[in-house]
Amino acid sequence: MPTILVPQGAESAAVCRGLKRLTGKQPIVKPIPVGIHAVREYLQQWSQTKDFEKEVKPGILVLGLCGSLTQQHKVGDIVLYQDCVYQQQIRECSHTLNSYIQSKFNHQQSRVSVAKSLTSDRVICSATEKRYLGETMGVNVVDMEGFAVLEFFHKIAVEVAMLRVVSDDCDNDIPDITAAIKPDGSLKPLSLAVRFVRQPIAANHLIRGSLQGLKVLERVTELLFAQK
Repeated sequence: MPTILVPQGAESAAVCRGLKRLTGKQPIVKPIPVGIHAVREYLQQWSQTKDFEKEVKPGILVLGLCGSLTQQHKVGDIVLYQDCVYQQQIRECSHTLNSYIQSKFNHQQSRVSVAKSLTSDRVICSATEKRYLGETMGVNVVDMEGFAVLEFFHKIAVEVAMLRVVSDDCDNDIPDITAAIKPDGSLKPLSLAVRFVRQPIAANHLIRGSLQGLKVLERVTELLFAQK
């Protein structure tokens, strides 16, 4: 049973709600900060703890939300990462864990799409830029943590799979909230609120998409770790 890494806040809360519905043994859940640099720091600190080797031995499963860079993936779609790209570097996800996850979805007759992902060190907020990145880089979705996790665990030969839910499509702008993310990966609530007020339509797309994505993420977690 792999250890779950999931961005802290609403995403980790959704995963924990999904797990609470289950009986029997449950996976370890590690809430991680938002952003590639904060994640690198978190993983380095975690690796110094006494239980680290035991906790990562079964493998790592990254859960959370992501943004779509193509018309192919809509809000609420479930995507299983094939690989992650960051600054012209690429890291592949575990074929073994991916096959296991796909078999779980097939058994439950649920749909999951395999996707190529981009890790960004800022929020991609413009619909025009989302589609441009998707077309020019040949990627389907974007997040802010994936590559850092793959890079770190590749060095110590730990298998990693990534399963995310689309919460932001490529047809609508969302607010530029990059400045509302602290260096440690936590959010500045006041700064976030100001950006939402300045861009109410974009904020509405982000909020509605996130709420829909979180509901799916909760169900996905329950499906993956159900005993049957």
